[in-house]
Amino acid sequence: METKPSTDFVDKLVCPGDVVLDLSTMTNQTIKLGGGLRQDCDTISVTKAGRLRFSKPNKYWVESSQKRYVPHAEDSVIGIVVDHRSDNFIVDIKGPTLAFLPVLAFEGGTRRNIPKFETGTSIYVRVVTANPEMNPELSCTDASGKAAEFGALKEGYMFECSTGLSRMLLSSPTCPVLEALGKKLSFEIAVGLNGRVWVNSASPSTTIIVANAIMNSESLSGVQQKIMADKLLQKIQ
Repeated sequence: METKPSTDFVDKLVCPGDVVLDLSTMTNQTIKLGGGLRQDCDTISVTKAGRLRFSKPNKYWVESSQKRYVPHAEDSVIGIVVDHRSDNFIVDIKGPTLAFLPVLAFEGGTRRNIPKFETGTSIYVRVVTANPEMNPELSCTDASGKAAEFGALKEGYMFECSTGLSRMLLSSPTCPVLEALGKKLSFEIAVGLNGRVWVNSASPSTTIIVANAIMNSESLSGVQQKIMADKLLQKIQ
């Protein structure tokens, strides 16, 4: 059975104070709220201007282009290790405060096999907890305790973008610029919801082309993204 959003506001511009969901009409449904939304009794209201988004099966969030990242639980982000304490790595995730990555928050993590991350190491992590008055807690495992795609990002090139562009790159179906590049080039990519993107390939020129295409795509429509990517790809043929 296909999952459909429970509101007509999806993909439309919303403003702070707008009520976008009435939970009293959604019997036997569980929803997940992302950034820009809050629950007030039986209603879900908007806390920041942007475009309401929905992803299957049940997640809603407000998408807006901004440089500042506000952490939310279950976000996948790219962090940079800035310090190491006995129990935690201190990680910059572009949020209001630094985040903690416990030294045991790895698949099979024990005191005997604590990973060694140098200062400046880029890591792909999951936000476990994010409370306004506390430092966010991170993990290098998914909710089931498996490493999945999380861990150190070796080599490659990391650059920053807006949080709106990050969400576009992670959207489903695959955004046009990544679809066009993926048909012609071989590369790895990790996208953090905190406005950081990591790209790696066997060729530095491929890495540069992919990074430039992504950075140029933010203000373009899907068709324009494909045209722009095709023009960049023609330069290496």
